[in-house]
Amino acid sequence: MEFEFSAGAVIYSYRNDARRYLFLKRKEGWLDLPKGHIEKEEHAEDAAVRETREETGLDIRLVPFFKKKDEYWFAENGGKVRKTNTFFIAEEIPEKEAVKVSFEHVGYEWLTKEEANKRLKFKDQKELIDSADSYINKKESIDELNGKYGKLPTSTNEWNLSHRFVPGEGNLDAKVMFIGQAPGRYEDEQLRPFIGRAGELLTKLIKRAGLNRDDVYITSVVQFFPPKNRLPTSDEAELCIPFLTRQLDIVKPQVVVLLGNFAAKSVIDGGEVMKNHGKLLKIDRYDCDFFVTLHPAAAVRLKKHLPTIENDFEELKRLLKNNP
Repeated sequence: MEFEFSAGAVIYSYRNDARRYLFLKRKEGWLDLPKGHIEKEEHAEDAAVRETREETGLDIRLVPFFKKKDEYWFAENGGKVRKTNTFFIAEEIPEKEAVKVSFEHVGYEWLTKEEANKRLKFKDQKELIDSADSYINKKESIDELNGKYGKLPTSTNEWNLSHRFVPGEGNLDAKVMFIGQAPGRYEDEQLRPFIGRAGELLTKLIKRAGLNRDDVYITSVVQFFPPKNRLPTSDEAELCIPFLTRQLDIVKPQVVVLLGNFAAKSVIDGGEVMKNHGKLLKIDRYDCDFFVTLHPAAAVRLKKHLPTIENDFEELKRLLKNNP
């Protein structure tokens, strides 16, 4: 048995008032996407960028967190080969950028999703384009939301939080979302959620639950740093909750992990975390389940809390495994 690994990119652009995807014409008469073999000691992302440049002449930037794998078998030289293609999304290509196809192809076309689905030969290609199109919709919705959310300090009469907006981060197709209290000092400086000591612990706990940080979406009830790391007020939380609710609507996670008392109280009006931790809760007004646990910062400050939060994430792993 042999194995082959390739990587490629779904490239999109807005042309003639529509979102279109770049397809390369093969000599055999069917449409393909830029892709090629992953070289030794090369990451899939790097291979996708390199192969795209070689096959189209375009220098691309990949959309973070989107990754789709396609696996299949084919016969070759009397044996079987297992092929794995990993695809990424390339951010919008300006219309002025010219495509220069390599000798492997005889041309190219920019097609809408609907046009592509009528002409693509393989089912997996259609499913990939559908997945990419859905993800781009989510990305554009989140970008629009963040643009409005980031202006909140200038549209509110009394604002006592940082003016630096810390956006949520992660996979927009995530099955699991983590919601904390608010950014800390490190998050305020680098504009990324959960990157301090509590963030390092959270990353380890996510792995304990059988997940990778790139698989999940991480955000906070309030996405502006409260000076001196104080607790956000109820009024501040009330201003931010509509934006959090919209994030839930866009990502559509199956399970939302509420980290600490503030998140539990703000989102589901939950009681003390120590009474509800490690449990999966169903709330009528939401389409997802909620899992309550301690905030990682509690375990950073007091080591006695570490076994509790570790056990909670082990339980989360069990629940996710039983409810894929």
